[in-house]
Amino acid sequence: MERTYLIKPLLDETLPVIHHGKGVYLYDSEGKKYLDGASGAVTANIGHGVSEIIDAMQEQAKKVSFVYRSQFTSESAEKLAKKIAEITPGDLNWCFFVNSGSEAVETAMKMAIQYWQEKGIHTKTKVLSRWVSYHGITLGALSLSGHTGRRARFVPLLEDFPVINPPYCYRCPYGLESSSCGLLCAQELELAIKRIGADHIAAFIAEPVIGAAGGAIAAPKDYFKAIKKICEEHDILFIADEVMTGFGRTGSVLGMEQWGVIPDIVALGKGMGAGYAPIAAALASERVIAPILAGTKVVMSGHTLSANPQSCAVSLAVLEYLEKNKIIGEVESKGDLLKNLLNALKNQFSFIGDIRGKGLLLGIEFVEDTVTKTPFSRKAMVTQKIIALAKEKGLLVYPAGAGIDGVNGDAIIISPPLTITTDEIKELITLLTDTFEAFSKHLKSDV
Repeated sequence: MERTYLIKPLLDETLPVIHHGKGVYLYDSEGKKYLDGASGAVTANIGHGVSEIIDAMQEQAKKVSFVYRSQFTSESAEKLAKKIAEITPGDLNWCFFVNSGSEAVETAMKMAIQYWQEKGIHTKTKVLSRWVSYHGITLGALSLSGHTGRRARFVPLLEDFPVINPPYCYRCPYGLESSSCGLLCAQELELAIKRIGADHIAAFIAEPVIGAAGGAIAAPKDYFKAIKKICEEHDILFIADEVMTGFGRTGSVLGMEQWGVIPDIVALGKGMGAGYAPIAAALASERVIAPILAGTKVVMSGHTLSANPQSCAVSLAVLEYLEKNKIIGEVESKGDLLKNLLNALKNQFSFIGDIRGKGLLLGIEFVEDTVTKTPFSRKAMVTQKIIALAKEKGLLVYPAGAGIDGVNGDAIIISPPLTITTDEIKELITLLTDTFEAFSKHLKSDV
């Protein structure tokens, strides 16, 4: 085989070559068909090969694909910003367009710190976060991430921003039941603020549903209301990392709407361009922008391709497609069906510990013993084996961390395109069942 010059996730890995995609399916160059049960990386929200998006790409490319944001604005960028302001709750009216979720998180972090600086408060420089979280791979976003595995190599370069436990009810850090815990995982933020000092804290950031670090951990009903109240009482901004949950993944435009909370700043990405173009955004409220508008008038961030008209035109077409086809309104019922079918598998396979999530962002945690919740040995590489077996069967799922320590645990995320049909959901379950049966045989052969 001819050598490769491409740095892949695993340098010597041989990956199939993609040929084309249509709807919820991908096809490699050998003709093999895969059901995209992960939307790639929880990204392809409207599926593959949608003609309306391709048409929008071509129309914009005929006009202009690139201008630099300090020299020109563009019709597509202006329309996209207006559309996002219209469909998101509250007064989240100001969009800063970037290229990836990591950049969106870093821009949100910078906005929060600058907000206080423009108000004449220069001590508020920390942005607190949770353990078992993931906010991005750039150094600022990684500093916010409580993802032990991804932090490990770079700890000397990172800030110690993760300070509290996650709302991980399956593995409650206090050994309590969610019905009687008093939301201790939220109240822990109050203690952390007192220890550090509110005068030093600009913001707190959290994912509505913990994705890559926790396998779709969804918080209890009143968790985020408690978090927002604590932030408000201590004059701290609340940032929602909606890179994975934004634009319908949970059944509402923002995931935080599921908990009845409006953040001060939001990081968006992934489904914003649905994989058709690289685009993300930091979305700020009127409150956050007001002192900057009255002061320097400059949000100190930006990239060469920020507000790129080509990407903005694509994202606008994606959002219009979601709206036109009323896709977000169907997510809750599709998610309920998928979750019920996944729960039915728990009785069939002894290694399924927990099914969780919200909408079409669902997670499965695997354990060696469902009674004690004992995780598999790290050496067993359970997540990797299940993903490989699924791919053999023609199903793509997404790897995730699990375990309260962020090290010892196995999970996958099931997050198909929001356009998936009932029949396709049933096909996904059939392929997943075949995968689990193959894994069961593997376990028995190891005994």
